[in-house]
Amino acid sequence: MNGTDHNPENQLHDQPQRLAFGPIHRRRALEWMGGAGLFALLTACGDDDGDGTVTVPPTPTPTPTPVPPPTPTPPGPEPLCVPTPPETSGPYPADGTNTAEGSTSNVLNVAGVQREDIRASFIDTTTVAEGVQLTLTITILAEADCAPLSGRAVYVWQADAQGLFSLYTAPEESYLRGIGVTNADGEVKFVTIVPGCLEDRYPHIYVEVFPDLFSATRGSAADLTTQLIVPADLCNAAYADTDTYPDSATNFADVSIDDDPVFGDDSTEENSARTLTVGGNVSSGFVSTVSITMPAES
Repeated sequence: MNGTDHNPENQLHDQPQRLAFGPIHRRRALEWMGGAGLFALLTACGDDDGDGTVTVPPTPTPTPTPVPPPTPTPPGPEPLCVPTPPETSGPYPADGTNTAEGSTSNVLNVAGVQREDIRASFIDTTTVAEGVQLTLTITILAEADCAPLSGRAVYVWQADAQGLFSLYTAPEESYLRGIGVTNADGEVKFVTIVPGCLEDRYPHIYVEVFPDLFSATRGSAADLTTQLIVPADLCNAAYADTDTYPDSATNFADVSIDDDPVFGDDSTEENSARTLTVGGNVSSGFVSTVSITMPAES
């Protein structure tokens, strides 16, 4: 090949022995050769068999590099239900465990105590407790696997908007007390009010959980007695109505969870797990949920 002649047509004409196209017309051969890239590929990769014919070997297919299968991610730990700490039932349970003025008070065996809406009294009077409406759904869970526990009797009671407890400091009333039974999802619902704030106590709601309704009404000891925490945002919203909650705003300003004589002894995790999750507003009422995890032996 002449290094000064760069015309591909002249190169093919002058050196016919380099390529053997048989009967293919010379112009057709040039068309077939096409671009310089394919021409370069043939001249660079072809083997001369000695008879003027260039043999172009097939392009080898690269062997793919084996890709190891991805290592499966090990499963994470099973969800851990935080056991709800047991707490005192306080001085006003009316569950047959204490006395008031020399007599035992037990509302659990009184007809009408099993109810969802606990705002009205059901013994002697029908007075409805004033206050911001709060719908409370409690889910009872097993510690071992977080499974819902159905058929459990749940007794709740709390202070009214003035910080008084029915059958005790409001002896003529029986409002803000009631029993419900958990459904297949472990849930029980109560319609109540935002409790008032007592002096030196963070706002709370008392709960007792029994194995079943019969155990609760016959005066058996509860499997768990505890207290639920009312969140600060809900308290501030309700206590802004100082006519309905006359002392709560002042009392609430002087208390905290950390300094509370009950909640202050428990961990942040335990207290967070039993704090109500709340939505809604003052005018239409609040809706809240919370879970109680029973000890393994319950």
